[in-house]
Amino acid sequence: MASVQANGITIEYEEQGSGEPILLVMGLGGQLVDWPQPLLDLLSDAGFRVIRFDNRDIGLSTEFADVAPPTRGQLAKAILAARPLPASYLLSDMAADATGLLDALDVDRAHVVGMSMGGMIAQQMAIDAPHRVRSLVSIMSTTGNRRVGRPSPKVARLSLKRQEPTRERAVDQAVELFRHISGPRFDEAEFREVARIGVERSWRPEGTARQLAAIVASGDRTPDLQRLDVPALVIHGLVDTLVRPSGGIATARAIPGSRLLMFNDMGHDFPDTRHVEIATAITHHAARAAVAITV
Repeated sequence: MASVQANGITIEYEEQGSGEPILLVMGLGGQLVDWPQPLLDLLSDAGFRVIRFDNRDIGLSTEFADVAPPTRGQLAKAILAARPLPASYLLSDMAADATGLLDALDVDRAHVVGMSMGGMIAQQMAIDAPHRVRSLVSIMSTTGNRRVGRPSPKVARLSLKRQEPTRERAVDQAVELFRHISGPRFDEAEFREVARIGVERSWRPEGTARQLAAIVASGDRTPDLQRLDVPALVIHGLVDTLVRPSGGIATARAIPGSRLLMFNDMGHDFPDTRHVEIATAITHHAARAAVAITV
C-alpha cells in the first residue's frame, strides 16, 4: 500500500493490474481491504488498473479527530425527523478527495465504481467533475432523496439500539449487523475474518459517524443526476434491507440512459456467487462507454 497528498489530506491507496484505470470507492466506515479480493482479481484480469483507497476519516487516510462527531441522538433526529445536521464535510468534499487521488496518480479519466456511500461519492464525482469520469457504476446506493432507499424498519431499530462500539466487540458488532443486511449467501466465518483484519488495521467509529453526517447533510442529488451525460450502470440487490431497492431504481431513473441490474440473492453485500456477473457487467459497461466516447 502507499499514500499520497491530495485535496489537502493524506489518502491511503492500493493498485493492482494495468490498463484502463478503474477507481473503486468504498462505503460507510469501510476500508480498502473490504473490497472482495476475487472481485479485484476479476477486474484486473479483465485488463483494468484497479485503484482502491481509504476514504477520509477511515482506514489509514487522514482522520478528522479534532472535530467531534454527531451524537447518536443528533443522527437519529436528522434521519428520522429531517432535522438539520451540522457536518464536518460533505460528500462533495469526499468526491474531491477521489478526484485529487486521480490527480496524484496522473490519471486523467477513470471508470468510477462506488458501493453504498461510495456510490453516492461516485455520483457526486460525475456531477462535479464529469470530464474525469469515463463511466459510472453505482452499487447498492441511492440518490439522497429521503423517500427512497431507506433502511427497513427492523434494520433502523437495530441500528438505533446497538451498543456503543468498542474495539473489543467491534468484530462481533459488525457480524451482527451484516447478518441482517446481507443476502442469503452471507458467510459468517468469512465475513468475521474480513472484519477482524479491518479492526486490526484501523478502528475509527467516530470517523464513521462523521461520514454518516456527511451523507445526511449532503441532500438530494436527483436534479443534478438528471443532467448527467455520463454512461451509468446501477447494480442493486433485491433483498437489500439497508439501502432498499427503491434507492437503486431511483438512481437508474434519474440518470439519463443508465442501465439497471438487480440480483435476487444480493443484499447489502457482494455474494461470492455473483462476483463473475458483477465484474462482467462492469467490464461490458466500460467497453460500451469507450465505444460511445470514440463515436
